[in-house]
Amino acid sequence: MKIAVAEIDSVGNDISYDGLAKLGDVAFYKDKITPENAKERLGNGEEILCINKSKITKELLDNAPDLKLICEFATGFDNVDIAECSKRGIKVANVAGYSTMSVAQHTFALLFYLMEDLKGYDEFVKSGEYAAQTYFSKVDVPFHEIDGMTWGIIGMGNIGRKVAQIATAFGAKVIFYSASGRTAHNDMDSEYEMVTYDELLERSDVISLHCPLSDKTRNLIDADALKKMKKTAYLINVARGPVVNEQDLTEALLNDEIAGAGLDVLSVEPMAKDNPLLKIQDSKKLFITPHMAWASVEARSRCVDEVCKNILAFMDGKSRNWIN
Repeated sequence: MKIAVAEIDSVGNDISYDGLAKLGDVAFYKDKITPENAKERLGNGEEILCINKSKITKELLDNAPDLKLICEFATGFDNVDIAECSKRGIKVANVAGYSTMSVAQHTFALLFYLMEDLKGYDEFVKSGEYAAQTYFSKVDVPFHEIDGMTWGIIGMGNIGRKVAQIATAFGAKVIFYSASGRTAHNDMDSEYEMVTYDELLERSDVISLHCPLSDKTRNLIDADALKKMKKTAYLINVARGPVVNEQDLTEALLNDEIAGAGLDVLSVEPMAKDNPLLKIQDSKKLFITPHMAWASVEARSRCVDEVCKNILAFMDGKSRNWIN
Protein backbone atom coordinates (compact mmCIF):
# COMPACT_ATOMS: atom_id res chain seq x y z
CA MET A 1 0.00 0.00 0.00
CA LYS A 2 1.34 3.44 -0.92
CA ILE A 3 1.35 6.20 1.70
CA ALA A 4 2.15 9.89 1.23
CA VAL A 5 3.09 11.76 4.41
CA ALA A 6 2.96 15.55 4.03
CA GLU A 7 4.09 18.41 6.29
CA ILE A 8 6.54 16.24 8.17
CA ASP A 9 8.34 19.35 9.46
CA SER A 10 5.17 20.48 11.24
CA VAL A 11 5.20 17.31 13.34
CA GLY A 12 8.93 17.51 13.94
CA ASN A 13 12.19 15.93 12.85
CA ASP A 14 13.22 14.88 16.36
CA ILE A 15 10.81 11.94 16.66
CA SER A 16 10.70 8.54 15.00
CA TYR A 17 8.60 7.76 11.95
CA ASP A 18 9.77 4.16 11.77
CA GLY A 19 6.26 2.93 12.55
CA LEU A 20 4.88 4.69 9.48
CA ALA A 21 7.77 3.60 7.29
CA LYS A 22 7.00 -0.06 8.05
CA LEU A 23 3.39 0.17 6.89
CA GLY A 24 4.02 0.27 3.17
CA ASP A 25 5.68 2.21 0.37
CA VAL A 26 5.96 5.57 2.15
CA ALA A 27 6.96 8.94 0.68
CA PHE A 28 7.69 11.79 3.10
CA TYR A 29 7.28 15.46 2.15
CA LYS A 30 8.22 18.54 4.15
CA ASP A 31 5.58 20.83 2.68
CA LYS A 32 1.81 20.71 2.21
CA ILE A 33 -0.16 18.77 -0.34
CA THR A 34 -1.80 21.22 -2.76
CA PRO A 35 -3.94 20.94 -5.90
CA GLU A 36 -0.80 21.83 -7.87
CA ASN A 37 1.42 19.03 -6.52
CA ALA A 38 -1.27 16.44 -5.77
CA LYS A 39 -1.14 14.78 -9.19
CA GLU A 40 2.63 14.27 -8.90
CA ARG A 41 2.52 13.03 -5.30
CA LEU A 42 -0.81 11.20 -5.25
CA GLY A 43 -1.30 10.21 -8.86
CA ASN A 44 0.75 7.03 -8.76
CA GLY A 45 -1.53 4.80 -6.76
CA GLU A 46 -1.04 6.41 -3.33
CA GLU A 47 -3.99 5.20 -1.35
CA ILE A 48 -3.28 6.91 2.00
CA LEU A 49 -2.43 10.53 2.73
CA CYS A 50 -1.24 11.84 6.12
CA ILE A 51 -1.57 15.59 6.71
CA ASN A 52 -1.60 18.28 9.37
CA LYS A 53 -2.88 21.57 7.96
CA SER A 54 -3.10 20.89 4.21
CA LYS A 55 -6.42 21.96 2.71
CA ILE A 56 -8.19 18.99 1.14
CA THR A 57 -10.54 20.43 -1.47
CA LYS A 58 -12.54 19.05 -4.39
CA GLU A 59 -9.86 20.38 -6.75
CA LEU A 60 -7.13 18.49 -4.89
CA LEU A 61 -9.20 15.30 -4.74
CA ASP A 62 -9.75 15.47 -8.50
CA ASN A 63 -5.99 15.00 -8.83
CA ALA A 64 -5.89 12.03 -6.43
CA PRO A 65 -8.24 9.41 -7.89
CA ASP A 66 -6.68 6.49 -5.96
CA LEU A 67 -6.94 8.07 -2.51
CA LYS A 68 -8.77 5.87 0.00
CA LEU A 69 -7.81 7.26 3.43
CA ILE A 70 -6.78 10.64 4.85
CA CYS A 71 -5.15 10.63 8.29
CA GLU A 72 -4.87 13.83 10.28
CA PHE A 73 -1.85 14.44 12.52
CA ALA A 74 -4.34 16.40 14.63
CA THR A 75 -7.65 16.38 16.43
CA GLY A 76 -9.19 19.06 14.21
CA PHE A 77 -10.38 18.24 10.70
CA ASP A 78 -11.87 21.51 9.42
CA ASN A 79 -9.14 21.58 6.76
CA VAL A 80 -10.79 18.64 4.98
CA ASP A 81 -13.93 18.75 2.83
CA ILE A 82 -15.58 15.83 4.63
CA ALA A 83 -18.69 15.82 2.44
CA GLU A 84 -16.63 15.59 -0.75
CA CYS A 85 -14.52 12.80 0.73
CA SER A 86 -17.65 10.88 1.69
CA LYS A 87 -19.00 11.17 -1.86
CA ARG A 88 -15.83 9.58 -3.16
CA GLY A 89 -15.66 6.87 -0.51
CA ILE A 90 -12.54 8.34 1.09
CA LYS A 91 -12.31 7.75 4.82
CA VAL A 92 -10.96 10.52 7.08
CA ALA A 93 -9.46 9.78 10.50
CA ASN A 94 -8.19 12.08 13.24
CA VAL A 95 -6.36 11.55 16.53
CA ALA A 96 -7.68 12.67 19.91
CA GLY A 97 -6.30 12.82 23.41
CA TYR A 98 -2.64 12.62 22.42
CA SER A 99 -1.78 16.16 23.61
CA THR A 100 -3.79 16.33 26.85
CA MET A 101 -0.81 16.26 29.21
CA SER A 102 1.26 18.59 27.04
CA VAL A 103 -1.44 21.28 26.75
CA ALA A 104 -2.37 21.03 30.43
CA GLN A 105 1.28 21.48 31.39
CA HIS A 106 1.66 24.50 29.13
CA THR A 107 -1.46 26.07 30.61
CA PHE A 108 0.35 26.34 33.92
CA ALA A 109 3.63 27.37 32.29
CA LEU A 110 1.86 30.39 30.77
CA LEU A 111 0.26 31.31 34.07
CA PHE A 112 3.44 31.00 36.12
CA TYR A 113 5.40 33.10 33.62
CA LEU A 114 2.83 35.88 33.95
CA MET A 115 1.87 35.62 37.58
CA GLU A 116 5.41 35.39 38.97
CA ASP A 117 7.09 37.76 36.47
CA LEU A 118 9.72 35.12 35.75
CA LYS A 119 11.23 37.13 32.87
CA GLY A 120 11.71 40.12 35.16
CA TYR A 121 13.37 38.09 37.90
CA ASP A 122 15.67 36.36 35.41
CA GLU A 123 16.72 39.68 33.85
CA PHE A 124 17.30 41.17 37.31
CA VAL A 125 19.76 38.38 38.15
CA LYS A 126 21.54 38.24 34.78
CA SER A 127 21.94 42.01 34.58
CA GLY A 128 24.16 41.95 37.65
CA GLU A 129 21.69 43.90 39.78
CA TYR A 130 21.18 40.98 42.17
CA ALA A 131 24.92 40.51 42.67
CA ALA A 132 25.27 44.25 43.32
CA GLN A 133 22.63 44.48 46.05
CA THR A 134 23.16 43.73 49.75
CA TYR A 135 19.79 42.08 50.43
CA PHE A 136 19.39 38.34 49.78
CA SER A 137 16.00 38.54 48.06
CA LYS A 138 13.74 40.70 45.89
CA VAL A 139 10.17 41.20 47.05
CA ASP A 140 9.12 44.46 45.42
CA VAL A 141 7.19 42.64 42.66
CA PRO A 142 4.33 40.82 44.45
CA PHE A 143 2.92 37.50 43.33
CA HIS A 144 0.18 35.29 44.74
CA GLU A 145 -0.47 31.63 45.40
CA ILE A 146 -2.92 29.55 43.39
CA ASP A 147 -4.02 28.04 46.69
CA GLY A 148 -7.35 29.64 47.59
CA MET A 149 -7.97 31.10 44.12
CA THR A 150 -11.02 30.33 41.99
CA TRP A 151 -10.05 28.76 38.66
CA GLY A 152 -12.64 29.01 35.90
CA ILE A 153 -12.55 26.54 33.03
CA ILE A 154 -14.38 26.91 29.73
CA GLY A 155 -14.36 23.53 28.01
CA MET A 156 -14.42 20.57 30.38
CA GLY A 157 -13.13 18.00 27.91
CA ASN A 158 -10.02 15.87 28.41
CA ILE A 159 -7.68 18.85 28.67
CA GLY A 160 -10.06 20.90 30.80
CA ARG A 161 -10.49 18.02 33.23
CA LYS A 162 -6.72 17.51 33.51
CA VAL A 163 -6.24 21.23 34.20
CA ALA A 164 -8.99 21.01 36.82
CA GLN A 165 -7.15 18.16 38.53
CA ILE A 166 -3.87 20.06 38.60
CA ALA A 167 -5.47 23.32 39.74
CA THR A 168 -7.20 21.43 42.54
CA ALA A 169 -3.88 19.92 43.59
CA PHE A 170 -2.55 23.48 43.89
CA GLY A 171 -5.47 24.29 46.20
CA ALA A 172 -7.71 26.22 43.78
CA LYS A 173 -11.49 25.94 43.70
CA VAL A 174 -12.48 24.91 40.18
CA ILE A 175 -15.66 26.08 38.54
CA PHE A 176 -16.62 25.56 34.90
CA TYR A 177 -18.95 26.77 32.19
CA SER A 178 -20.31 24.60 29.39
CA ALA A 179 -20.48 26.65 26.19
CA SER A 180 -22.41 23.82 24.53
CA GLY A 181 -25.10 23.97 27.21
CA ARG A 182 -24.58 20.34 28.19
CA THR A 183 -24.51 19.52 31.87
CA ALA A 184 -21.78 17.56 33.64
CA HIS A 185 -21.45 14.21 31.93
CA ASN A 186 -19.19 12.14 34.16
CA ASP A 187 -18.13 11.66 37.75
CA MET A 188 -15.09 13.89 37.38
CA ASP A 189 -17.16 16.83 36.13
CA SER A 190 -19.52 16.41 39.06
CA GLU A 191 -16.61 17.14 41.39
CA TYR A 192 -16.62 20.73 40.14
CA GLU A 193 -19.26 23.44 40.27
CA MET A 194 -20.97 24.20 36.96
CA VAL A 195 -21.88 27.91 36.71
CA THR A 196 -23.30 30.41 34.24
CA TYR A 197 -20.97 32.26 31.94
CA ASP A 198 -21.34 35.57 33.77
CA GLU A 199 -20.73 33.91 37.11
CA LEU A 200 -17.55 32.30 35.84
CA LEU A 201 -16.30 35.65 34.54
CA GLU A 202 -17.08 37.47 37.76
CA ARG A 203 -15.76 34.88 40.23
CA SER A 204 -12.61 33.55 38.59
CA ASP A 205 -9.07 34.60 39.44
CA VAL A 206 -7.82 32.54 36.51
CA ILE A 207 -9.82 31.62 33.41
CA SER A 208 -8.41 28.99 31.07
CA LEU A 209 -9.96 28.17 27.70
CA HIS A 210 -10.07 24.57 26.48
CA CYS A 211 -13.19 24.63 24.29
CA PRO A 212 -13.51 23.84 20.57
CA LEU A 213 -14.19 26.64 18.11
CA SER A 214 -17.86 26.85 17.15
CA ASP A 215 -20.52 29.44 16.50
CA LYS A 216 -21.12 29.49 20.26
CA THR A 217 -17.48 30.07 21.20
CA ARG A 218 -16.23 32.40 18.45
CA ASN A 219 -15.48 35.78 20.09
CA LEU A 220 -16.72 34.36 23.39
CA ILE A 221 -14.13 36.47 25.21
CA ASP A 222 -15.03 39.94 23.96
CA ALA A 223 -15.09 43.44 25.44
CA ASP A 224 -18.20 42.75 27.51
CA ALA A 225 -16.73 39.54 28.94
CA LEU A 226 -13.41 41.17 29.77
CA LYS A 227 -15.15 44.00 31.62
CA LYS A 228 -16.92 41.44 33.83
CA MET A 229 -13.65 39.79 34.85
CA LYS A 230 -11.73 40.80 37.96
CA LYS A 231 -9.01 43.39 37.38
CA THR A 232 -6.64 40.93 39.07
CA ALA A 233 -7.63 37.99 36.87
CA TYR A 234 -5.52 36.15 34.31
CA LEU A 235 -6.78 34.74 31.01
CA ILE A 236 -5.11 31.68 29.45
CA ASN A 237 -6.07 30.58 25.93
CA VAL A 238 -4.79 27.20 24.75
CA ALA A 239 -8.00 26.40 22.81
CA ARG A 240 -8.47 28.22 19.49
CA GLY A 241 -7.47 31.78 18.66
CA PRO A 242 -10.87 33.08 17.48
CA VAL A 243 -12.44 32.24 20.86
CA VAL A 244 -10.85 35.53 21.99
CA ASN A 245 -11.48 38.85 20.27
CA GLU A 246 -7.90 40.07 19.96
CA GLN A 247 -8.75 43.75 19.49
CA ASP A 248 -10.91 43.69 22.62
CA LEU A 249 -8.22 41.87 24.58
CA THR A 250 -5.63 44.43 23.49
CA GLU A 251 -7.80 47.28 24.76
CA ALA A 252 -8.53 45.45 28.02
CA LEU A 253 -4.82 44.90 28.69
CA LEU A 254 -3.88 48.47 27.78
CA ASN A 255 -6.60 49.76 30.11
CA ASP A 256 -5.65 47.38 32.97
CA GLU A 257 -9.06 45.72 32.92
CA ILE A 258 -7.42 42.36 33.69
CA ALA A 259 -3.99 41.52 35.12
CA GLY A 260 -2.65 39.61 32.15
CA ALA A 261 -3.16 37.08 29.37
CA GLY A 262 -1.20 34.05 28.22
CA LEU A 263 -1.95 32.86 24.68
CA ASP A 264 -0.74 29.88 22.70
CA VAL A 265 -3.24 30.34 19.87
CA LEU A 266 -4.18 33.29 17.67
CA SER A 267 -6.90 34.14 15.17
CA VAL A 268 -4.42 33.91 12.28
CA GLU A 269 -1.40 31.62 12.44
CA PRO A 270 1.41 32.40 11.88
CA MET A 271 0.64 35.69 13.63
CA ALA A 272 -0.53 38.48 11.32
CA LYS A 273 1.91 41.38 11.14
CA ASP A 274 -0.89 43.82 11.98
CA ASN A 275 -2.23 41.88 14.95
CA PRO A 276 -3.26 44.48 17.56
CA LEU A 277 -1.70 42.40 20.34
CA LEU A 278 1.72 43.44 19.05
CA LYS A 279 1.07 46.84 20.62
CA ILE A 280 1.72 45.21 24.00
CA GLN A 281 5.39 44.52 24.59
CA ASP A 282 5.14 44.13 28.36
CA SER A 283 5.59 40.41 29.12
CA LYS A 284 4.03 40.88 32.57
CA LYS A 285 0.75 41.72 30.81
CA LEU A 286 0.88 39.53 27.75
CA PHE A 287 2.86 36.41 26.94
CA ILE A 288 2.38 34.58 23.63
CA THR A 289 3.81 31.27 22.48
CA PRO A 290 3.60 30.10 18.83
CA HIS A 291 0.94 27.36 19.03
CA MET A 292 3.26 24.83 20.61
CA ALA A 293 1.38 23.74 23.74
CA TRP A 294 0.40 20.49 21.97
CA ALA A 295 3.93 19.71 20.87
CA SER A 296 5.89 17.98 23.63
CA VAL A 297 8.12 15.21 22.29
CA GLU A 298 5.89 12.66 23.97
CA ALA A 299 2.68 14.16 22.53
CA ARG A 300 4.04 14.24 18.99
CA SER A 301 5.26 10.68 19.31
CA ARG A 302 1.81 9.60 20.53
CA CYS A 303 0.26 11.45 17.60
CA VAL A 304 2.34 9.51 15.05
CA ASP A 305 1.61 6.24 16.88
CA GLU A 306 -2.14 6.96 16.70
CA VAL A 307 -1.92 7.67 12.97
CA CYS A 308 -0.15 4.32 12.52
CA LYS A 309 -2.96 2.59 14.43
CA ASN A 310 -5.56 4.32 12.23
CA ILE A 311 -3.80 3.08 9.11
CA LEU A 312 -3.48 -0.47 10.47
CA ALA A 313 -7.19 -0.50 11.34
CA PHE A 314 -8.01 0.63 7.80
CA MET A 315 -5.84 -2.13 6.33
CA ASP A 316 -7.62 -4.66 8.52
CA GLY A 317 -11.04 -3.38 7.49
CA LYS A 318 -11.81 -2.13 10.99
CA SER A 319 -13.39 1.16 12.09
CA ARG A 320 -11.17 3.47 14.15
CA ASN A 321 -11.47 7.25 14.60
CA TRP A 322 -13.37 7.66 11.33
CA ILE A 323 -14.96 11.08 11.00
CA ASN A 324 -17.17 10.08 8.06
